[in-house]
Amino acid sequence: MYRRNISHLIYKAGLIVGVIILYGAWFKPTYLQQSSPVEPARTDSHVNESKKPSEVPPAPDIAEPAPQQTRLIDPSVVPDTKHHDALAAIRDDLEKGQLQAAKSKLDNLSSSMTSDPAIRPYIAVLWNNLGIEQEKAGGTQESVHTFKKAASLDSKNPVIQLNLAHAYWELRDPAMTMEFLERLIALAPDEPFPHLAMAEFLQERDRLKEAALHLDHATERAGKDPAVRSYLQTVASKVRKADQVEERLASRDSAHFTLKFDGEADQATWTVVQDVLEEAYREIGQKFGHFPSKPIVVVLHTRSSFQSATGSPVWADGLFDPVLGRIQVPTQGALTDRAWLTRVLRHEFAHALLHDQQKLGSSAIPTWLNEGLAMQLSGEHWSEIQPVKHHAISMIPLTALEGSWGNLSSDAASIAYLEANSAVHYMIDRYGLHGVNGLLAHLKARQALSAAMQSQLSLSYEQFQSRWADQFNSELRRG
Repeated sequence: MYRRNISHLIYKAGLIVGVIILYGAWFKPTYLQQSSPVEPARTDSHVNESKKPSEVPPAPDIAEPAPQQTRLIDPSVVPDTKHHDALAAIRDDLEKGQLQAAKSKLDNLSSSMTSDPAIRPYIAVLWNNLGIEQEKAGGTQESVHTFKKAASLDSKNPVIQLNLAHAYWELRDPAMTMEFLERLIALAPDEPFPHLAMAEFLQERDRLKEAALHLDHATERAGKDPAVRSYLQTVASKVRKADQVEERLASRDSAHFTLKFDGEADQATWTVVQDVLEEAYREIGQKFGHFPSKPIVVVLHTRSSFQSATGSPVWADGLFDPVLGRIQVPTQGALTDRAWLTRVLRHEFAHALLHDQQKLGSSAIPTWLNEGLAMQLSGEHWSEIQPVKHHAISMIPLTALEGSWGNLSSDAASIAYLEANSAVHYMIDRYGLHGVNGLLAHLKARQALSAAMQSQLSLSYEQFQSRWADQFNSELRRG
């Protein structure tokens, strides 16, 4: 029996979901206030009321978060200069939520004011706080330019620079360079996030030893929460294991992939894999309207080493590991079944493409949508891979197929793939890939699936399931 790969889903659930949820729940700073770094000449009579912290959903299986870094900077004390009233007016606009008025006044400040060392840091604080409010109202894409302005005015304020770094990280902005991260680490030596970001930066460039070292540094700075520290240690261990496994492998770059393989055993296989992947890159990327932002690492394991190297179950035929950002495939003897190898590589590339397109929102895609899209984009037909006895099908609600499929039985997994393929085919047929991409955009923005469907498809989740199920059952009756 050909078992379709679901091991990448087990990694998502089994490894405490990943850095993204940990970041969102612990390392993403909250909207609290802290003392202003500006040294005032006098105390202003106006005192800003304390704001409530934003509610941050807890990550699974982790309790009692460590104290979080704050993001807003207390603007209540305005420097006692001839510009006091103008700056106080901007502060008051921000406190009243009049963001456009505050931004207009900040944009129109004279160069003599923005270059004045007595008030320049305070102006940076105002820009920073405007960025926080913009982010809450319109997302990171709205706030990043404001944070850049704040950071340009005060390069030594760690809160401002960290806010800019978080915006860069969420948007995968190319301005998040190694030099930027090195300066941030020096500026905020006790913060775990700069090391977490540096670890990801290095891992994406296949510098695994250095990435593991920065994960160790993040662990040391992650506070006293044992689950957070345990998670970071687990990821560091995983990165080190991958480095040990891959250091003996040969490496070859193609236009859009870095292939690692046994130099003796896989000389013939790697060229075939390269051709399949480059064709998938062009065809699936064009169909989906997105191409990966960086080369994808593909590790070709021998059949005997695949399970031990990846920790995948014995029935898995390949995986895309979102933690390491790698496609991993057992290829020993693969050339005897070119069709199998092509299906596996195209399917895992589709997962990698979705992960890259969604960035931080990849964990928000329900499994049935993730798997169905991978099958539709890669051109698979589940009936050709896994025969299903139509009379034996007992439908599983899509709501029950949103999380991990790791505990499904063989028969249930077959039905799950059949349903996922059918549901996504129905969605594409009715709303087009443009509609599906719109739905993914809502999920990427962390909107719940039910709300995303209502917004993008103009029907409820329940209505979608009902209409699709009617067609699915009709197709089953027709055989």
